Amino acid sequence: MIPTSARTAARRADDVLAWAPSGRIAVPLIVALVVAADLVGVGTVTLLLLGVSDGGDDAGRGPVLLTALGYLVVALPLATLAGLRRQRATTAWLVAGRDPTPAEAARVLRLPVDTALIAAVVWLLGAVLTGVVAAVAFPEPLVGLRVGVAALFGGAVTAGVVYLLVARAARGLTTRALAAHPPSGRLALGVRPRLLLTWGLTSAVPLLGVVLLFVDPSNPGGPGRTAVVFLAVVAVLVGGLATLLTARAVGQPLRDLRQAVQRVGAGDYTAAVTVDDAGEIGLLQEGVNTMAAGLAERERLRDLFGRHVGTTVAARALAEGASLGGEVRPVAALFVDVVGSTSLVRRTGPEGMVGLLNRFFAVVVDAIEAEGGLVDKFEGDAALCVFGAPTAHPDASGAALRAARRICDDVARAGEVDVGVGVACGPAWAGQVGTASRLEYTVIGDPVNEAARLTELAKEHPGRAVASEAAVRAAGGGEAAHWVPGAEVELRGRGEPTRTYARA
Repeated sequence: MIPTSARTAARRADDVLAWAPSGRIAVPLIVALVVAADLVGVGTVTLLLLGVSDGGDDAGRGPVLLTALGYLVVALPLATLAGLRRQRATTAWLVAGRDPTPAEAARVLRLPVDTALIAAVVWLLGAVLTGVVAAVAFPEPLVGLRVGVAALFGGAVTAGVVYLLVARAARGLTTRALAAHPPSGRLALGVRPRLLLTWGLTSAVPLLGVVLLFVDPSNPGGPGRTAVVFLAVVAVLVGGLATLLTARAVGQPLRDLRQAVQRVGAGDYTAAVTVDDAGEIGLLQEGVNTMAAGLAERERLRDLFGRHVGTTVAARALAEGASLGGEVRPVAALFVDVVGSTSLVRRTGPEGMVGLLNRFFAVVVDAIEAEGGLVDKFEGDAALCVFGAPTAHPDASGAALRAARRICDDVARAGEVDVGVGVACGPAWAGQVGTASRLEYTVIGDPVNEAARLTELAKEHPGRAVASEAAVRAAGGGEAAHWVPGAEVELRGRGEPTRTYARA
Protein backbone atom coordinates (compact mmCIF):
# COMPACT_ATOMS: atom_id res chain seq x y z
CA MET A 1 0.00 0.00 0.00
CA ILE A 2 1.42 3.40 -1.00
CA PRO A 3 1.87 5.82 1.92
CA THR A 4 -0.33 8.89 1.92
CA SER A 5 2.66 11.21 2.04
CA ALA A 6 4.16 9.67 -1.10
CA ARG A 7 0.83 9.87 -2.92
CA THR A 8 0.42 13.52 -1.92
CA ALA A 9 3.94 14.38 -3.06
CA ALA A 10 3.41 12.80 -6.46
CA ARG A 11 0.04 14.54 -6.87
CA ARG A 12 1.59 17.92 -6.03
CA ALA A 13 4.34 17.26 -8.55
CA ASP A 14 1.68 16.53 -11.18
CA ASP A 15 -0.13 19.75 -10.25
CA VAL A 16 3.07 21.72 -10.78
CA LEU A 17 3.65 20.08 -14.13
CA ALA A 18 0.07 20.70 -15.22
CA TRP A 19 0.67 24.43 -15.55
CA ALA A 20 4.03 24.03 -17.30
CA PRO A 21 3.30 22.00 -20.43
CA SER A 22 5.74 23.96 -22.58
CA GLY A 23 8.73 22.84 -20.51
CA ARG A 24 10.09 26.36 -19.95
CA ILE A 25 10.00 26.03 -16.16
CA ALA A 26 11.22 22.44 -16.28
CA VAL A 27 14.84 23.48 -15.57
CA PRO A 28 14.30 25.13 -12.15
CA LEU A 29 11.80 22.44 -11.28
CA ILE A 30 14.31 19.72 -12.11
CA VAL A 31 16.94 21.44 -9.97
CA ALA A 32 14.55 21.55 -7.02
CA LEU A 33 13.66 17.88 -7.46
CA VAL A 34 17.33 16.87 -7.66
CA VAL A 35 18.11 18.74 -4.45
CA ALA A 36 15.14 17.05 -2.76
CA ALA A 37 16.35 13.64 -3.93
CA ASP A 38 19.82 14.40 -2.60
CA LEU A 39 18.32 15.23 0.77
CA VAL A 40 16.60 11.86 0.75
CA GLY A 41 19.94 10.22 0.09
CA VAL A 42 21.62 12.24 2.82
CA GLY A 43 18.99 11.10 5.30
CA THR A 44 19.46 7.49 4.27
CA VAL A 45 23.24 7.64 4.61
CA THR A 46 23.03 9.42 7.95
CA LEU A 47 20.75 6.69 9.25
CA LEU A 48 23.08 3.96 8.04
CA LEU A 49 26.13 5.67 9.50
CA LEU A 50 24.40 5.95 12.86
CA GLY A 51 23.37 2.29 12.66
CA VAL A 52 26.72 0.83 11.69
CA SER A 53 28.50 2.64 14.50
CA ASP A 54 26.12 1.55 17.30
CA GLY A 55 28.20 -0.01 20.01
CA GLY A 56 31.41 1.18 18.38
CA ASP A 57 33.74 4.08 18.99
CA ASP A 58 31.54 7.19 19.13
CA ALA A 59 34.60 9.40 18.83
CA GLY A 60 35.08 8.33 15.23
CA ARG A 61 31.55 9.16 14.24
CA GLY A 62 32.05 12.93 14.36
CA PRO A 63 34.86 13.14 11.77
CA VAL A 64 32.92 10.90 9.40
CA LEU A 65 29.75 12.94 9.65
CA LEU A 66 31.67 16.23 9.35
CA THR A 67 33.51 14.92 6.29
CA ALA A 68 30.26 13.81 4.67
CA LEU A 69 28.60 17.14 5.47
CA GLY A 70 31.54 19.17 4.15
CA TYR A 71 31.66 17.10 0.99
CA LEU A 72 27.95 17.57 0.36
CA VAL A 73 28.22 21.32 0.97
CA VAL A 74 30.84 21.52 -1.75
CA ALA A 75 29.69 18.76 -4.11
CA LEU A 76 25.98 19.48 -4.29
CA PRO A 77 26.36 23.07 -5.61
CA LEU A 78 28.95 21.89 -8.12
CA ALA A 79 26.69 19.07 -9.24
CA THR A 80 23.78 21.50 -9.49
CA LEU A 81 25.85 23.83 -11.68
CA ALA A 82 26.88 20.90 -13.88
CA GLY A 83 23.25 19.86 -14.21
CA LEU A 84 22.15 23.41 -15.04
CA ARG A 85 24.84 23.66 -17.71
CA ARG A 86 23.73 20.37 -19.16
CA GLN A 87 20.10 21.45 -19.15
CA ARG A 88 20.85 24.83 -20.76
CA ALA A 89 22.46 22.99 -23.65
CA THR A 90 19.48 20.66 -23.72
CA THR A 91 16.87 23.42 -23.83
CA ALA A 92 18.70 25.93 -26.05
CA TRP A 93 16.29 25.19 -28.88
CA LEU A 94 13.34 25.77 -26.55
CA VAL A 95 14.59 29.21 -25.54
CA ALA A 96 15.17 30.03 -29.22
CA GLY A 97 11.57 29.05 -30.01
CA ARG A 98 12.42 26.47 -32.65
CA ASP A 99 12.16 22.73 -33.13
CA PRO A 100 15.09 20.66 -31.90
CA THR A 101 17.53 18.99 -34.22
CA PRO A 102 17.76 15.19 -34.02
CA ALA A 103 20.85 15.49 -31.80
CA GLU A 104 19.11 17.99 -29.51
CA ALA A 105 16.02 15.81 -29.30
CA ALA A 106 18.17 12.80 -28.39
CA ARG A 107 19.82 14.87 -25.66
CA VAL A 108 16.42 15.76 -24.20
CA LEU A 109 15.47 12.10 -24.10
CA ARG A 110 18.70 11.35 -22.22
CA LEU A 111 18.10 14.11 -19.67
CA PRO A 112 16.74 11.87 -16.85
CA VAL A 113 19.58 9.38 -17.31
CA ASP A 114 22.24 12.10 -17.55
CA THR A 115 20.97 13.84 -14.42
CA ALA A 116 20.86 10.55 -12.53
CA LEU A 117 24.44 9.79 -13.66
CA ILE A 118 25.65 13.15 -12.33
CA ALA A 119 24.07 12.35 -8.97
CA ALA A 120 25.60 8.84 -9.04
CA VAL A 121 29.10 10.19 -9.73
CA VAL A 122 28.80 12.73 -6.91
CA TRP A 123 27.73 10.03 -4.46
CA LEU A 124 30.37 7.57 -5.65
CA LEU A 125 33.12 10.09 -4.92
CA GLY A 126 31.48 10.83 -1.58
CA ALA A 127 31.36 7.13 -0.75
CA VAL A 128 35.08 6.77 -1.42
CA LEU A 129 35.92 9.87 0.64
CA THR A 130 33.77 8.96 3.65
CA GLY A 131 34.98 5.37 3.54
CA VAL A 132 38.62 6.47 3.70
CA VAL A 133 37.93 8.91 6.56
CA ALA A 134 36.00 6.23 8.46
CA ALA A 135 38.84 3.75 8.03
CA VAL A 136 41.20 6.24 9.65
CA ALA A 137 38.80 7.50 12.35
CA PHE A 138 37.53 4.14 13.63
CA PRO A 139 39.93 1.67 15.19
CA GLU A 140 37.68 -1.27 14.33
CA PRO A 141 38.51 -3.04 11.06
CA LEU A 142 36.14 -2.89 8.07
CA VAL A 143 34.35 0.21 9.38
CA GLY A 144 35.60 2.21 6.42
CA LEU A 145 34.21 -0.42 4.06
CA ARG A 146 30.87 -0.41 5.84
CA VAL A 147 30.65 3.38 5.71
CA GLY A 148 31.55 3.41 2.02
CA VAL A 149 28.89 0.79 1.29
CA ALA A 150 26.34 2.82 3.28
CA ALA A 151 27.16 5.88 1.17
CA LEU A 152 26.81 3.81 -1.99
CA PHE A 153 23.33 2.75 -0.86
CA GLY A 154 22.45 6.39 -0.33
CA GLY A 155 23.78 7.20 -3.79
CA ALA A 156 21.74 4.40 -5.33
CA VAL A 157 18.60 5.75 -3.67
CA THR A 158 19.42 9.28 -4.76
CA ALA A 159 20.19 8.37 -8.39
CA GLY A 160 17.06 6.26 -8.69
CA VAL A 161 14.78 8.92 -7.22
CA VAL A 162 16.47 11.58 -9.38
CA TYR A 163 15.78 9.56 -12.51
CA LEU A 164 12.10 9.04 -11.69
CA LEU A 165 11.48 12.65 -10.64
CA VAL A 166 13.35 14.18 -13.58
CA ALA A 167 11.60 11.85 -16.04
CA ARG A 168 8.29 13.07 -14.65
CA ALA A 169 9.28 16.75 -14.58
CA ALA A 170 10.74 16.71 -18.09
CA ARG A 171 7.66 15.27 -19.81
CA GLY A 172 6.92 18.66 -21.37
CA LEU A 173 10.37 18.73 -22.91
CA THR A 174 10.08 15.09 -23.95
CA THR A 175 6.75 15.77 -25.65
CA ARG A 176 8.20 18.68 -27.64
CA ALA A 177 11.23 16.63 -28.67
CA LEU A 178 9.19 13.60 -29.74
CA ALA A 179 6.73 15.81 -31.62
CA ALA A 180 9.61 17.01 -33.81
CA HIS A 181 11.28 13.59 -34.03
CA PRO A 182 8.92 10.68 -33.27
CA PRO A 183 10.40 7.63 -31.54
CA SER A 184 12.00 4.98 -33.72
CA GLY A 185 13.12 1.45 -33.04
CA ARG A 186 15.96 2.57 -30.77
CA LEU A 187 14.60 2.95 -27.25
CA ALA A 188 15.68 4.83 -24.16
CA LEU A 189 14.91 3.26 -20.80
CA GLY A 190 11.78 1.22 -21.35
CA VAL A 191 9.22 -0.32 -19.03
CA ARG A 192 11.43 -3.22 -17.89
CA PRO A 193 14.36 -1.06 -16.68
CA ARG A 194 11.91 1.24 -14.91
CA LEU A 195 10.33 -1.66 -13.08
CA LEU A 196 13.75 -3.02 -12.15
CA LEU A 197 14.72 0.42 -10.87
CA THR A 198 11.56 0.56 -8.78
CA TRP A 199 12.35 -2.89 -7.41
CA GLY A 200 15.83 -1.71 -6.46
CA LEU A 201 14.50 1.33 -4.61
CA THR A 202 11.65 -0.49 -2.90
CA SER A 203 13.28 -3.84 -2.11
CA ALA A 204 16.94 -4.34 -2.91
CA VAL A 205 18.52 -1.25 -1.33
CA PRO A 206 16.41 -1.25 1.88
CA LEU A 207 16.90 -4.98 2.44
CA LEU A 208 20.64 -4.77 1.81
CA GLY A 209 20.79 -1.87 4.27
CA VAL A 210 19.07 -3.94 6.93
CA VAL A 211 21.42 -6.85 6.23
CA LEU A 212 24.38 -4.50 6.53
CA LEU A 213 23.24 -3.47 10.00
CA PHE A 214 22.83 -7.06 11.21
CA VAL A 215 26.01 -8.59 9.78
CA ASP A 216 28.29 -5.90 11.18
CA PRO A 217 31.05 -7.98 12.91
CA SER A 218 31.98 -5.10 15.20
CA ASN A 219 28.47 -4.95 16.60
CA PRO A 220 27.54 -8.55 17.49
CA GLY A 221 24.51 -7.39 19.47
CA GLY A 222 22.91 -6.05 16.27
CA PRO A 223 21.65 -2.55 15.53
CA GLY A 224 19.33 -0.63 17.77
CA ARG A 225 15.58 -0.89 17.30
CA THR A 226 15.28 2.79 16.44
CA ALA A 227 17.69 2.52 13.54
CA VAL A 228 15.93 -0.48 12.03
CA VAL A 229 12.44 1.02 12.40
CA PHE A 230 13.55 4.34 10.99
CA LEU A 231 15.21 2.64 8.03
CA ALA A 232 12.04 0.65 7.38
CA VAL A 233 9.92 3.83 7.46
CA VAL A 234 12.26 5.59 5.04
CA ALA A 235 12.19 2.53 2.76
CA VAL A 236 8.37 2.53 2.77
CA LEU A 237 8.19 6.24 1.96
CA VAL A 238 10.84 6.18 -0.76
CA GLY A 239 9.48 2.93 -2.16
CA GLY A 240 5.94 4.28 -2.17
CA LEU A 241 7.00 7.43 -4.01
CA ALA A 242 9.05 5.43 -6.53
CA THR A 243 6.22 2.98 -7.12
CA LEU A 244 3.68 5.76 -7.56
CA LEU A 245 5.89 7.64 -10.03
CA THR A 246 6.51 4.49 -12.04
CA ALA A 247 2.81 3.57 -11.97
CA ARG A 248 1.85 7.02 -13.20
CA ALA A 249 4.54 6.98 -15.88
CA VAL A 250 3.10 3.71 -17.21
CA GLY A 251 -0.55 3.84 -16.18
CA GLN A 252 -1.53 7.32 -17.42
CA PRO A 253 -0.27 6.76 -21.00
CA LEU A 254 -2.02 3.39 -21.07
CA ARG A 255 -5.30 5.00 -19.98
CA ASP A 256 -4.91 7.62 -22.70
CA LEU A 257 -4.17 4.89 -25.23
CA ARG A 258 -7.21 2.89 -24.15
CA GLN A 259 -9.47 5.92 -24.53
CA ALA A 260 -7.99 6.76 -27.93
CA VAL A 261 -8.46 3.18 -29.17
CA GLN A 262 -12.06 3.22 -27.95
CA ARG A 263 -12.70 6.46 -29.85
CA VAL A 264 -11.13 5.01 -32.99
CA GLY A 265 -13.24 1.88 -32.59
CA ALA A 266 -16.34 4.10 -32.39
CA GLY A 267 -15.39 5.77 -35.69
CA ASP A 268 -13.67 8.92 -34.38
CA TYR A 269 -10.48 8.85 -36.42
CA THR A 270 -9.37 12.26 -35.13
CA ALA A 271 -8.38 10.63 -31.83
CA ALA A 272 -4.71 11.09 -30.96
CA VAL A 273 -2.50 10.77 -27.92
CA THR A 274 0.45 12.87 -26.84
CA VAL A 275 3.75 11.10 -27.44
CA ASP A 276 5.67 11.77 -24.22
CA ASP A 277 7.71 8.60 -23.74
CA ALA A 278 10.90 7.49 -25.45
CA GLY A 279 10.44 3.79 -24.66
CA GLU A 280 7.99 1.09 -25.67
CA ILE A 281 5.05 3.22 -24.56
CA GLY A 282 6.17 6.02 -26.88
CA LEU A 283 6.34 3.59 -29.79
CA LEU A 284 2.84 2.43 -28.90
CA GLN A 285 1.60 6.02 -28.70
CA GLU A 286 3.11 6.83 -32.08
CA GLY A 287 1.67 3.60 -33.48
CA VAL A 288 -1.85 4.46 -32.30
CA ASN A 289 -1.57 7.94 -33.83
CA THR A 290 -0.30 6.46 -37.09
CA MET A 291 -3.11 3.89 -37.06
CA ALA A 292 -5.77 6.58 -36.49
CA ALA A 293 -4.30 8.73 -39.27
CA GLY A 294 -4.24 5.75 -41.63
CA LEU A 295 -7.85 4.86 -40.83
CA ALA A 296 -8.87 8.49 -41.35
CA GLU A 297 -7.16 8.49 -44.75
CA ARG A 298 -8.82 5.17 -45.61
CA GLU A 299 -12.21 6.58 -44.60
CA ARG A 300 -11.65 9.66 -46.79
CA LEU A 301 -10.74 7.38 -49.71
CA ARG A 302 -13.78 5.22 -49.02
CA ASP A 303 -16.02 8.29 -48.99
CA LEU A 304 -14.44 9.64 -52.18
CA PHE A 305 -14.69 6.20 -53.82
CA GLY A 306 -18.33 5.92 -52.77
CA ARG A 307 -19.12 9.35 -54.22
CA HIS A 308 -17.67 8.30 -57.56
CA VAL A 309 -19.09 4.81 -57.94
CA GLY A 310 -21.89 4.67 -55.37
CA THR A 311 -21.86 3.36 -51.84
CA THR A 312 -23.09 -0.13 -52.72
CA VAL A 313 -20.45 -0.60 -55.43
CA ALA A 314 -17.77 0.76 -53.11
CA ALA A 315 -18.79 -1.58 -50.29
CA ARG A 316 -18.73 -4.59 -52.60
CA ALA A 317 -15.36 -3.62 -54.08
CA LEU A 318 -13.87 -3.20 -50.61
CA ALA A 319 -15.24 -6.57 -49.55
CA GLU A 320 -14.34 -8.56 -52.67
CA GLY A 321 -11.45 -6.60 -54.13
CA ALA A 322 -11.09 -5.04 -57.56
CA SER A 323 -11.15 -7.39 -60.53
CA LEU A 324 -12.36 -7.51 -64.10
CA GLY A 325 -15.52 -9.49 -64.61
CA GLY A 326 -19.17 -9.56 -63.59
CA GLU A 327 -22.39 -11.52 -63.89
CA VAL A 328 -25.77 -11.47 -65.64
CA ARG A 329 -28.50 -10.24 -63.31
CA PRO A 330 -32.19 -9.29 -63.67
CA VAL A 331 -32.23 -5.50 -63.41
CA ALA A 332 -34.42 -2.48 -64.04
CA ALA A 333 -32.71 0.39 -65.84
CA LEU A 334 -33.77 4.03 -65.56
CA PHE A 335 -32.40 6.65 -67.91
CA VAL A 336 -33.07 10.36 -67.38
CA ASP A 337 -32.05 13.18 -69.72
CA VAL A 338 -32.53 16.95 -69.73
CA VAL A 339 -34.71 18.36 -72.51
CA GLY A 340 -33.15 21.16 -74.58
CA SER A 341 -29.77 21.18 -72.88
CA THR A 342 -28.10 22.96 -75.83
CA SER A 343 -30.34 26.00 -75.52
CA LEU A 344 -29.96 25.93 -71.74
CA VAL A 345 -26.17 26.21 -72.03
CA ARG A 346 -26.48 29.19 -74.36
CA ARG A 347 -28.95 30.85 -72.02
CA THR A 348 -27.23 30.23 -68.68
CA GLY A 349 -23.58 30.01 -69.68
CA PRO A 350 -21.22 27.16 -68.71
CA GLU A 351 -20.93 28.02 -65.02
CA GLY A 352 -24.65 28.54 -64.62
CA MET A 353 -25.30 25.25 -66.43
CA VAL A 354 -22.99 23.40 -64.02
CA GLY A 355 -24.89 24.72 -61.01
CA LEU A 356 -28.22 23.84 -62.63
CA LEU A 357 -27.04 20.29 -63.41
CA ASN A 358 -25.76 19.79 -59.89
CA ARG A 359 -29.16 20.71 -58.47
CA PHE A 360 -30.85 18.45 -61.00
CA PHE A 361 -28.54 15.50 -60.22
CA ALA A 362 -29.18 16.00 -56.51
CA VAL A 363 -32.87 15.36 -57.21
CA VAL A 364 -32.00 12.24 -59.22
CA VAL A 365 -29.65 10.82 -56.58
CA ASP A 366 -32.14 11.37 -53.76
CA ALA A 367 -34.93 9.64 -55.67
CA ILE A 368 -32.79 6.68 -56.78
CA GLU A 369 -31.16 6.05 -53.39
CA ALA A 370 -34.51 6.36 -51.61
CA GLU A 371 -35.69 3.35 -53.62
CA GLY A 372 -32.51 1.32 -53.13
CA GLY A 373 -31.05 1.90 -56.59
CA LEU A 374 -27.63 2.88 -57.91
CA VAL A 375 -26.73 5.91 -60.02
CA ASP A 376 -24.38 4.05 -62.35
CA LYS A 377 -22.97 7.09 -64.14
CA PHE A 378 -23.58 10.70 -65.11
CA GLU A 379 -23.36 11.31 -68.85
CA GLY A 380 -23.25 15.04 -69.43
CA ASP A 381 -26.81 16.17 -68.73
CA ALA A 382 -28.13 12.60 -68.40
CA ALA A 383 -27.85 9.81 -65.83
CA LEU A 384 -28.05 6.02 -66.04
CA CYS A 385 -29.51 4.37 -62.95
CA VAL A 386 -29.98 0.71 -62.16
CA PHE A 387 -31.96 -1.38 -59.67
CA GLY A 388 -30.93 -4.95 -58.88
CA ALA A 389 -27.17 -4.55 -59.28
CA PRO A 390 -24.68 -4.94 -57.75
CA THR A 391 -27.02 -6.33 -55.07
CA ALA A 392 -30.39 -7.94 -55.61
CA HIS A 393 -33.55 -5.85 -55.20
CA PRO A 394 -36.88 -7.38 -54.12
CA ASP A 395 -38.89 -5.17 -56.51
CA ALA A 396 -36.49 -3.66 -59.00
CA SER A 397 -39.11 -2.67 -61.58
CA GLY A 398 -41.48 -1.16 -59.02
CA ALA A 399 -38.66 0.83 -57.43
CA ALA A 400 -37.53 2.15 -60.81
CA LEU A 401 -41.05 3.23 -61.74
CA ARG A 402 -41.59 4.98 -58.39
CA ALA A 403 -38.24 6.75 -58.75
CA ALA A 404 -39.20 7.88 -62.27
CA ARG A 405 -42.42 9.44 -61.02
CA ARG A 406 -40.65 11.14 -58.12
CA ILE A 407 -37.97 12.60 -60.41
CA CYS A 408 -40.59 14.04 -62.72
CA ASP A 409 -42.53 15.56 -59.83
CA ASP A 410 -39.49 17.05 -58.09
CA VAL A 411 -38.02 18.47 -61.31
CA ALA A 412 -41.37 20.03 -62.26
CA ARG A 413 -41.69 21.50 -58.77
CA ALA A 414 -38.23 23.09 -59.05
CA GLY A 415 -39.10 24.52 -62.46
CA GLU A 416 -35.50 24.87 -63.68
CA VAL A 417 -35.27 22.12 -66.30
CA ASP A 418 -37.49 19.74 -68.22
CA VAL A 419 -36.59 16.05 -68.39
CA GLY A 420 -37.53 12.77 -69.99
CA VAL A 421 -37.34 9.46 -68.08
CA GLY A 422 -37.30 5.95 -69.55
CA VAL A 423 -37.64 2.68 -67.61
CA ALA A 424 -37.03 -0.88 -68.85
CA CYS A 425 -36.24 -4.23 -67.27
CA GLY A 426 -34.62 -7.56 -68.15
CA PRO A 427 -31.37 -9.48 -67.81
CA ALA A 428 -28.17 -7.45 -68.09
CA TRP A 429 -24.47 -7.94 -67.43
CA ALA A 430 -23.21 -6.02 -64.38
CA GLY A 431 -19.57 -5.76 -63.35
CA GLN A 432 -16.20 -4.11 -63.83
CA VAL A 433 -14.92 -3.09 -67.25
CA GLY A 434 -11.66 -1.46 -68.24
CA THR A 435 -8.10 -2.51 -67.54
CA ALA A 436 -6.21 -3.71 -64.48
CA SER A 437 -5.12 -0.11 -63.78
CA ARG A 438 -8.43 1.62 -64.46
CA LEU A 439 -11.80 0.01 -63.69
CA GLU A 440 -15.38 1.20 -63.95
CA TYR A 441 -18.52 -0.49 -62.72
CA THR A 442 -21.31 -0.52 -65.31
CA VAL A 443 -24.38 -2.35 -66.57
CA ILE A 444 -24.54 -3.55 -70.17
CA GLY A 445 -27.53 -5.12 -71.89
CA ASP A 446 -30.82 -4.64 -73.68
CA PRO A 447 -32.66 -2.98 -70.73
CA VAL A 448 -30.09 -0.18 -70.70
CA ASN A 449 -30.45 0.49 -74.44
CA GLU A 450 -34.23 0.21 -74.23
CA ALA A 451 -34.42 2.70 -71.33
CA ALA A 452 -32.29 5.20 -73.27
CA ARG A 453 -34.57 4.93 -76.32
CA LEU A 454 -37.70 5.28 -74.17
CA THR A 455 -36.27 8.49 -72.73
CA GLU A 456 -36.40 10.07 -76.18
CA LEU A 457 -40.10 9.18 -76.40
CA ALA A 458 -40.72 10.50 -72.90
CA LYS A 459 -39.49 13.97 -73.85
CA GLU A 460 -42.56 14.28 -76.11
CA HIS A 461 -45.02 12.88 -73.56
CA PRO A 462 -46.94 15.18 -71.18
CA GLY A 463 -46.04 13.02 -68.14
CA ARG A 464 -42.38 12.98 -69.27
CA ALA A 465 -41.93 9.32 -68.20
CA VAL A 466 -42.33 6.22 -70.41
CA ALA A 467 -41.73 2.58 -69.44
CA SER A 468 -41.75 -0.75 -71.22
CA GLU A 469 -44.69 -3.11 -70.74
CA ALA A 470 -42.37 -5.70 -69.18
CA ALA A 471 -41.29 -3.21 -66.52
CA VAL A 472 -44.86 -2.26 -65.60
CA ARG A 473 -46.05 -5.88 -65.46
CA ALA A 474 -43.08 -6.87 -63.29
CA ALA A 475 -43.70 -4.07 -60.77
CA GLY A 476 -45.22 -4.97 -57.43
CA GLY A 477 -47.01 -3.04 -54.72
CA GLY A 478 -49.74 -1.66 -56.96
CA GLU A 479 -47.30 0.51 -58.90
CA ALA A 480 -48.85 -0.54 -62.25
CA ALA A 481 -51.95 1.52 -61.37
CA HIS A 482 -49.92 4.70 -61.92
CA TRP A 483 -49.17 3.82 -65.54
CA VAL A 484 -51.41 3.63 -68.60
CA PRO A 485 -50.85 1.76 -71.89
CA GLY A 486 -49.25 3.77 -74.63
CA ALA A 487 -48.26 3.26 -78.25
CA GLU A 488 -46.48 0.25 -79.64
CA VAL A 489 -43.29 1.45 -81.30
CA GLU A 490 -40.16 0.00 -82.84
CA LEU A 491 -37.22 1.53 -80.96
CA ARG A 492 -34.07 2.33 -82.88
CA GLY A 493 -31.64 -0.57 -82.97
CA ARG A 494 -34.02 -3.19 -81.53
CA GLY A 495 -35.71 -4.57 -84.68
CA GLU A 496 -38.95 -5.53 -82.92
CA PRO A 497 -41.97 -3.62 -81.63
CA THR A 498 -42.07 -2.47 -78.00
CA ARG A 499 -45.32 -1.86 -76.16
CA THR A 500 -44.96 1.19 -73.95
CA TYR A 501 -46.69 2.53 -70.85
CA ALA A 502 -46.81 6.19 -69.91
CA ARG A 503 -47.24 7.82 -66.58
CA ALA A 504 -50.88 8.37 -65.81
